[in-house]
Amino acid sequence: MEKVTVSRTEAIGKIIELAREVEIKDTIDWSTVPITEDEAYEMFASNVLTQMMEVPETHREVVMLSTLTKLLVENFVLNVKLGINKNVA
Repeated sequence: MEKVTVSRTEAIGKIIELAREVEIKDTIDWSTVPITEDEAYEMFASNVLTQMMEVPETHREVVMLSTLTKLLVENFVLNVKLGINKNVA
């Protein structure tokens, strides 16, 4: 299989595109946040890509999956604390 190379800008754009496709029940009121939605996606996509590229390729998958799991758990706990997920089993 041929390895496809994309630029950093293309990679960040694809990360943002995929992240925005995830359906979110609770929308964010971006007027209460000191940056725009576009700026937030750009900043975090760039940081994620930088962190991923610093991890040896042989460890990337497990590191990224463990990071994703940690973020999901933290988001779940925050939502429970905020009373958003009152009917969570």
